[in-house]
Amino acid sequence: MTTATSLQTSATPLGRDDLARLVARDIAPGSFVNLGIGQPTLVSNYLTEDQNITLHTENGMLGMGPEAKGEDIDEDLINAGKIPVTELPGASYFHHADSFAIMRGGHLDICVLGAFQVSATGDLANWHTGAPGAIPAVGGAMDLATGAKDVFVMMTLLTRDGASKIVEACTYPVTGVNCVTRVYTDKAVFLTGPNGVTVRETFGCTLEELQELIPVPLKAASAG
Repeated sequence: MTTATSLQTSATPLGRDDLARLVARDIAPGSFVNLGIGQPTLVSNYLTEDQNITLHTENGMLGMGPEAKGEDIDEDLINAGKIPVTELPGASYFHHADSFAIMRGGHLDICVLGAFQVSATGDLANWHTGAPGAIPAVGGAMDLATGAKDVFVMMTLLTRDGASKIVEACTYPVTGVNCVTRVYTDKAVFLTGPNGVTVRETFGCTLEELQELIPVPLKAASAG
């Protein structure tokens, strides 16, 4: 018997802004969300007022708005990646310790992070490659990976050398274990967890072509 699938496809790979728009669309209305540095910061630019999303920044702010441009730039108003941002009505500021209490206390519905590797079961490696001379970037990633109810990852699928960042087991130092639930890449969206890797949709490639790139078994999302 053949199992029906709900695998969605599009003709071309996604660029950074297209991917950020997709992540923003997938965030449930009313969520409290942290956006990590790098690609995840772009998500703030595509959230809609109707979604009523409250953005948290690690450096001590609730109610962050989109990235600031032109005359809206205030050098004292930045996110954790030191990018100037705007504030929404009702925004608040607080001590770094209070910010980490929010992260560690289970108060965030979703965090969106970058990654060096994600394992088939959702382990996350995103703070250090382990390479000699590499500068580790611990930040609050471990607190977010442990404290957020859902962890979304945004990254390119392949390294500059063409190796898959989705792996059977992380070879880089691990940030969090079994924490990643969804991975957004330029070639596909993946669901990860105890049952392995499921492909929700592909961009500019087929499931078979993806499987040639990724060293773990892939399955298409089931219909219904």
